Amino acid sequence: MKLEKLIGDRFKERPSDCIVDSHALMVRGGYIKSVSNGIYSSYNPLKRITRKIEQIMREEMDGIEGQEVQFPVVMPASLWQESGRYESIGNELVRFNDRNKSPLVLGMTHEEAAVQLVREYGKSYLKYPFMIYQIQTKFRDEARPRAGLIRVREFTMKDAYSFHTSKEDLENYYSSCYEAYERIYKRTGIPEVISVASDSGMMGGSISHEFMLLTPIGEDSIAICKECDYRANIEAAESIIHNNKDEVSEKLTLVHTPNIHTIEEVCKFLNSKESLSCKAVVYQRNSDDKYVVLFIRGDIEVNETKLSNYLGEEIHPAIITEDSGLTPGYIGPYNLEGDFILLFDSSLKNTNNLSCGANKEEYHYTGLDISRDIGVVEYHDFGKVIEGGICPNCGKPAITISRGVEVGNIFQLGDKYTKSMNMTYLDQDGNLQNPIMGCYGIGVGRLVAAVCEAHHDEFGPMWPISIAPWHVHLCAVRSDNTEIKECADNLYKKLQQQGVEVIYDDRSVSAGVMFSDADLLGVPVRVVVSPRNLKQNIVEVVARDKSFSINVPMENSVESILKIVSDLRANSNM
Repeated sequence: MKLEKLIGDRFKERPSDCIVDSHALMVRGGYIKSVSNGIYSSYNPLKRITRKIEQIMREEMDGIEGQEVQFPVVMPASLWQESGRYESIGNELVRFNDRNKSPLVLGMTHEEAAVQLVREYGKSYLKYPFMIYQIQTKFRDEARPRAGLIRVREFTMKDAYSFHTSKEDLENYYSSCYEAYERIYKRTGIPEVISVASDSGMMGGSISHEFMLLTPIGEDSIAICKECDYRANIEAAESIIHNNKDEVSEKLTLVHTPNIHTIEEVCKFLNSKESLSCKAVVYQRNSDDKYVVLFIRGDIEVNETKLSNYLGEEIHPAIITEDSGLTPGYIGPYNLEGDFILLFDSSLKNTNNLSCGANKEEYHYTGLDISRDIGVVEYHDFGKVIEGGICPNCGKPAITISRGVEVGNIFQLGDKYTKSMNMTYLDQDGNLQNPIMGCYGIGVGRLVAAVCEAHHDEFGPMWPISIAPWHVHLCAVRSDNTEIKECADNLYKKLQQQGVEVIYDDRSVSAGVMFSDADLLGVPVRVVVSPRNLKQNIVEVVARDKSFSINVPMENSVESILKIVSDLRANSNM
């Protein structure tokens, strides 16, 4: 393709609204154009990249006996009502009516459609196992789109659904898909992606993993043990706190604490550590606004995902009214009266001599001993894991917290959807059973952005050859020179005849402009035909990532370039 015909402009200035490098480079390089908040159109370079990624995904899904299908973008609300998610999912799900007033939804995920497609087919155990997958546009009305393609509202996903008659069979297939995902990330140029245990969230299921690219711009926090292979999303990571109880429990004492509300202010006033305090964090259930009062050690943050999972429904930060029976800033577990859901985090186990609210304006207690002053309580893990925390796997205080971008996820869903949607089969004994499911997703656009984040410099992306928009970027410096133009045209023609994808720049622009555009397009192999090179009867072949720069004789240029491209492609599939 001739670069002069390539639609989309490239420019030097970083857009002011681009907070991450991948977003800035893809706007500057003519890959994407914003249509609306979190919605983008793709120019040809990005479309070429995504097409190659999708082909890699197809090959790996076909390799584990997946069958490609297509689900609709628009679905009747009745499907989602069957599963129960029509009511349980919030505003992220777009609901609307057609001209006949029939309620519809825009697909943000396709579990319901997958079950609907195969529930008549899967009536006998003899049909199992099987897996179906699609690569489809979805829409999620994300509240806070950010970072270009990393968090959007409209996106393309590869999602797959497997169906099984036993947990063992699901686990075996889950392992196969896990390995296929590792191959996908390796082939697309980011083998450094790690898997972490995760929370299933609205998807349901018991076992799930997220695949994360560790990067400072990541929106997820990952707990990683330095001593073993434990890795988990902070939403799912178990928080383990070991407390050493003082030998003597002090007397519970009421202390006047005027104009003091926060845990930091209280501990400073009492000259005490936050770890020796019991703080109250108050929420309300979305379904009925009932108050949920959670007591947790003062230096530990609440993991709202854990709390929501424990309650079995969504929550929101409480709006404490005058008639609620709660005293904001002074809430404590001793003598707290009212119709509340009271919960205690495991970080308070084996503690005494704590400070806490006194449920009285401008007063706190010191010397709290929960077992003595409150009695027997149940402790549950509602806390966020902390840096230096105890690893649930090896038991060592070796947890570190890193940032990461999620580039895929897999779930063992169980029978959550097949049971609610009445998908059954006859087993070998003639009994009706619900099949169990696995779910496996990768966002295509987000994967592109992640590769760009992992492989770029200040001048532009450095695309791995397996997904690069073109294999070779041919630059004809001083194309107004007839001899240079003829040489470059001939090289362009011969490379194309050999099946090499070439973007050819023969514009009458300066070498600086030409190379700047080449950097932004990030093609892995750059071939330069210039007056200086022509005098020496050579062609300059340079790697975008600067891993090599060689001069090859003009007469051997096609063969040399073919070998370089072939070697790079072979290495990308290793």
